[in-house]
Amino acid sequence: MNYRTLFTLALACTATSAMAHSVKREKNHPAHKPASTSLSLNPLGTYASGIFDEGAAEIVAYDKASQRLFVSNANENTLDVLNIADPSAPSLITKVDLRAYGGGVNSVAVFNGVVAAACQADPKQDPGTVVFLDIDGAYIVSVQVGSLPDMLTYTPDGNAVLVANEGEPNDDYTVDPEGSVSIIDLSGGVENVTQSNVKTVSFAPFNSRLNMLRRAQVRIYGPNATVAQDLEPEYIAVDPDGRTAYVTLQENNALAMIDIKHARVKRIKSFGYKWHVLPGNGFDGSDKDDGINIENWPVAGMYEPDAIATYDVNGRTYLVTANEGDSRDYDGYSEETDVGDLVLADWLTERFPGIQENENLGRLGTTTAAPFGTVDGVQHQIFGLGARSFSIWDDRGRQIFDSGDDFEQIIAAATPDYFNASNDNNKFDNRSDNKGPEPEGVVVGQVGARMVAFIGLERVGGIMVYDVTNPRAPVFMDYVNNRDFTQDVETPEAGDLGPEGLAFIPACDSPTGTALLAVANEVSGSTTIYEVVPSE
Repeated sequence: MNYRTLFTLALACTATSAMAHSVKREKNHPAHKPASTSLSLNPLGTYASGIFDEGAAEIVAYDKASQRLFVSNANENTLDVLNIADPSAPSLITKVDLRAYGGGVNSVAVFNGVVAAACQADPKQDPGTVVFLDIDGAYIVSVQVGSLPDMLTYTPDGNAVLVANEGEPNDDYTVDPEGSVSIIDLSGGVENVTQSNVKTVSFAPFNSRLNMLRRAQVRIYGPNATVAQDLEPEYIAVDPDGRTAYVTLQENNALAMIDIKHARVKRIKSFGYKWHVLPGNGFDGSDKDDGINIENWPVAGMYEPDAIATYDVNGRTYLVTANEGDSRDYDGYSEETDVGDLVLADWLTERFPGIQENENLGRLGTTTAAPFGTVDGVQHQIFGLGARSFSIWDDRGRQIFDSGDDFEQIIAAATPDYFNASNDNNKFDNRSDNKGPEPEGVVVGQVGARMVAFIGLERVGGIMVYDVTNPRAPVFMDYVNNRDFTQDVETPEAGDLGPEGLAFIPACDSPTGTALLAVANEVSGSTTIYEVVPSE
């Protein structure tokens, strides 16, 4: 079945008008809450670095024995260590200087009092470093890993640390290192770790399978790149048994499954596309339209998730992704363009008259590297960056749930005057043409008998909360945005801007005896602790 047949069938399923509108919400639509809220988030306390829009709080990790948070501060190249024995009054204990280990800290994880930090080199195309510290920041050992270690995590038993080495090119795109995953063996004790404990999971065995991967809809499109150079590991989640690592390859819109024991890639699978023409999959695609217009459009959204989390239901592993979207934009190569600049097929413009006008999709960000549907420079399919949603997938990478247009519908009801504002301004509708609310971070934790997903929205801000106990039928529970849109974004009074990293603290590990959620906010440079409150 080709793309046009698939699109036509999808369109036939919709009971829509000529412009395929599913929902039109006006700016003053009354706010609404879920009909039955059985769990809520209450902000308890915030530590504010006072540094605006410089990455002063990106990733956060928790050590239960010391009741400390470790927050990566890229601006100062430090780990900021916070005392949260009283979560309502988090305080800075110390800043651990990481300049000796690289040009910038990107990620942090903690297991049984051992802190692991991922530090990129300068230049970032060179091999990076993972440094291990005790909870007071004292050096234990460090090892070399791949280019641009962007994220790291422990296996559930703490016997290994896995590192996503993104391998981004330089700005001229003249140096393009391979993406990879490092596995650091800690089973003999972290103090005994040497470089021989590091195994590199390479994607080079897939270099000969370039055409096969492209046919399977894995995006491989960097100029003159091999498969290994083009794949850019973004985030890692490990199954509860510690056997398989699931790695998001964000720009490639794909998932890699890694056999941890044998340090090899088992499979690379495309996430596929979200058909925004279908009912419930609408979005607001313009910052130049009148009001809030969540509509169906002939757009194939590339999920391109950032963060990924795993959880177990009846012995089966499920994956949860925050479908942010991303593009390559360098001096030497950029895929970024707007729908208004595309040459679209006549049948598309005839079926959707005015689609390329600014009040419709003219300003919607898209790609010049269309995965399919381009014939002699004419595009028969429009592609969107990200999916403005979260999804649940089974352990073979098959989607079993997507939140559709929930996020924009909920935001439209909760904060209609600041719908799709960005994290560095309070402008209504500002991000509608560019990935909307941008879900970026996700964690899953157990609260009572329920499994709960927390999804951070990078742009408009706030945390979406869903009961995912039944992975096929999640239930929206709450949306909390610890932000004051009436305040200047560069002042502390504005609250939290740009949630990036989330850490769930189960009740049994919490200083209060109730579950907590810690959120590092990249733009405001603040770290906020929420109490997870069941209402039943």
